[in-house]
Parts: sequence; C-alpha cells; structure tokens
Amino acid sequence: MNQQAIETILRDPSLPFAVHELAWLSPSEVPFDARVREMCASNRCGLYGKTWTCPPGVGEWEALRDECRSYAHALVFTTKHVLDDDFDFEGISQSGVLHKQLDRAIADALRAQGISHHLYSAGGCSLCKTCTYPDAPCRFPEHVHRSMEACGVDVGALSRACGLRYNNGPQTVTYFSMILFP
Repeated sequence: MNQQAIETILRDPSLPFAVHELAWLSPSEVPFDARVREMCASNRCGLYGKTWTCPPGVGEWEALRDECRSYAHALVFTTKHVLDDDFDFEGISQSGVLHKQLDRAIADALRAQGISHHLYSAGGCSLCKTCTYPDAPCRFPEHVHRSMEACGVDVGALSRACGLRYNNGPQTVTYFSMILFP
C-alpha cells in the first residue's frame, strides 16, 4: 500500500470539497462502543430500520468491529464547514451533503487507481431517495458507505486517538470519515 499515493488522492484540488485533516492509525486502535450503537435505536436521525447502512440492516456492531480490525490500515479524514451561526441547521445539513459528495469522489478515485478499500462515512446513506431495506438487496452495494456510528465507532474517541480536532470552533461543523485498506 502506498500511503503517499492515497494522500495525494485525498488532497486532489479537483475534489468537490477539501479534506481538512487526515491521520493514519491501526484499525485495532479504532474505538468501538456498544453505547454508540445503542444511541441509534433512539432514532433521532429517522433512519433506524430504514436503510442497509444503519441498524439493524448494517449488522451487529461486534461483527462490524471485527471486520474493521481485519484490515491492515485505517485513514481518518475530516471536512470543516463554516456556518452562518451556531444554529444554522440548513448549513449543517448542506455540509453533510458536501461531505458525502467528497466521500463518493474519494471512493471513485481510489477505485479508479485500483486501490482496494472500504469507506465508513458520517451518517446514513443518501444514495437512493427510498432504500430497498428490508425488502430487497441494496441497489448499489459497490457505492454504499456504512455510517461509522451505526457500526459502533465512537467518533469523539476516534478523533482523540488519531489527534484530529472534533470541534473546529464556533460557527463550524466537522464531519469524519474513515477508509480501511488491506
């Protein structure tokens, strides 16, 4: 695996949005916690039981933890978005859309370079207006990205483990993604 080539892809100025920070760590250092996954059951985002990338469709968190730890390398990256004010919910939502666009562009670029990977994203999947869950298989399994939180990843602890800022100051929102490599 060529870390420099991968970082070059993430720093490509033609991407739809810039990566703010990135850090490499061992998948064994990725903090998983059952309590993170349990928060999904409260369904605050409205996606619980509605997509293949959120519980229960995404699978059991312990199996997802073990799958993550079967990889050799993990790269965590963030995007930082400036908001009009701390209550700019439209800006927060639009920032999430931009982050997911970046995730897809990075995954496409890695695939185009023949770099095997598995990407975990921020929040649930947004590829389809209506997910096929649970009645039919995912329409785009090669393009879908699991939610880190749905897999049980404690993103706050992950930011500390890899030295990335979880909060970039007032009137900002920061989104995290993680790419696993063999």
